Amino acid sequence: MSVFYPSFQRHAHGAGLKGHSTHYCAGCGHGVVHRDLAAVIGELGLQDRAILVSPVGCAVFAHYYFDIGNTQAAHGRAPAVALGHKLANPDAIVISYQGDGDLASIGLAETISLAQLGVPLTVIFINNAIYGMTGGQLAPTSLLGQKTATSPEGRTAAMGRPLRMAELIASLDGPVYVERVALYDARQRLKARRAIRKGLTLQQEGRGYAFIEILSECPTHLKLSPTDAEQWVREQMEPVFPLGVKKDVTVASWFKPPAPRFEPEEILGYCGAEPAAGPRTPAAWPVHLGRRDVSLKFAGAGGDGAQTAALLLTRAAIELGFDATDIPSYGPESRGGTSYADVHLAADEVLNPAAPEPDILVAFNAPSLAKFAPAVPAGGLILYDSTVILEPGELPAGRRVLPVPFTSLAAGLGRSVVKNIVALGALQAATDLLPAHAILDTLRHVLKDKAALLPLNESAFAAGQQAAAPVSV
Repeated sequence: MSVFYPSFQRHAHGAGLKGHSTHYCAGCGHGVVHRDLAAVIGELGLQDRAILVSPVGCAVFAHYYFDIGNTQAAHGRAPAVALGHKLANPDAIVISYQGDGDLASIGLAETISLAQLGVPLTVIFINNAIYGMTGGQLAPTSLLGQKTATSPEGRTAAMGRPLRMAELIASLDGPVYVERVALYDARQRLKARRAIRKGLTLQQEGRGYAFIEILSECPTHLKLSPTDAEQWVREQMEPVFPLGVKKDVTVASWFKPPAPRFEPEEILGYCGAEPAAGPRTPAAWPVHLGRRDVSLKFAGAGGDGAQTAALLLTRAAIELGFDATDIPSYGPESRGGTSYADVHLAADEVLNPAAPEPDILVAFNAPSLAKFAPAVPAGGLILYDSTVILEPGELPAGRRVLPVPFTSLAAGLGRSVVKNIVALGALQAATDLLPAHAILDTLRHVLKDKAALLPLNESAFAAGQQAAAPVSV
């Protein structure tokens, strides 16, 4: 069975000649490498195990062509995605297929980190000395003197010198095999196919990380014919990027991790959390809020506890059987300024975890109130700490505004640090978004190893409830 799909659906729904043509320019090296990669996968019998990770770049549509597992990664992030695949499924043959702009520029940190880790993976690095997909800009591998869209007078030393990735990767301890090959004639193409085969075989045998750099033609941006582009690679690129094996270490098969487990209880344990005690109890969705999905934004300075409050509310909702998400965003300030968390609670499924226009804003300081209050839609709730926000300024009309002195109420209990729990109590009383017992049960579970703190937090929650009780939303 062919490793390529019988027709390519990207053009004309796979019909006619276009259904058998790739998107690559005439003379582009990607097509040659695709052919050889598919051939090797077939020869080694790896089609049902292979996963190709292709990020942003000229090979961005590779998933239309290869009838294997495919993942599309963000620009530069293919190594991280490849590692995730390998650890989640150790028997998979994972191939990170990247261009020079992607691998050697935005993805350089991921590239080096993965190589040094040494996990058996195969990286195929297409080096055509230019940014191909985005218009022919200067790449990390562009040659000195080479004219590009962003170096119209030619690359100078002041722009940095070409980055020799094969030599860089070979200098690390993790890789076992590094080779640079080319495509400019039949002999070199044969060597390239052999290198790809060796890289996949090493992974198949669990021996280690393999990196194959392939010097490739880009006639379009070199403004040359395919034949002249091949000559350019041979005469201009090869002296800068010498071909050959840069590292080849014989190691025994070592990558034999236990099969991963995906039970939620264990995953929570890995990340330092614990599942709440007892089974989830299905609860009725708060229909009085008039919608099946409610978004909130908790915002404050570092140390205000906005992130913790958001996590507690999210976890309480999940324990009630709802879908809930929490997306934290930390600003550059450790104190002062604003950091926030977007929270969504849904009766069935959260479709978008972001909360650019939160139904409810809980603000712990003035910068957060000023920044996010205008985004609250009409009919929403703005809940803020009136202890530290003495002059809230002009808030948008048509919103329910509830000032509650989170900090002073917490200080009255002896610890201002529990102002976030005061805020949760006020939120619960003002909205009845979740039953009080659900939030308190979650709080008790989280503090089960710090029982001495529980009475203070329960009192803080009650103080917030009492302060907001007269207001109904």
